[in-house]
Amino acid sequence: MLKKIGRLFVIKTKFEAYLIIFALALGAMDRGSHYLDIYPGWPGWTLFAACSGAVFLGGAKILDALRYEQAQKQAATE
Repeated sequence: MLKKIGRLFVIKTKFEAYLIIFALALGAMDRGSHYLDIYPGWPGWTLFAACSGAVFLGGAKILDALRYEQAQKQAATE
């Protein structure tokens, strides 16, 4: 039963990865806009840029990991 539940939290396709990255981006931009309210001027913009940069890095890592897992699965079947 735990394996069935665990499979729900595994990213299997690029579409699922893009949905997760989109959700991360929405949250990061919301957090960044709060930073702009709390820290006006360049500190807020710096934190806003850090939030968006984290999404780029995380999204790239998710897509690379997905590509690596698919290549490993394909190599195992050959």
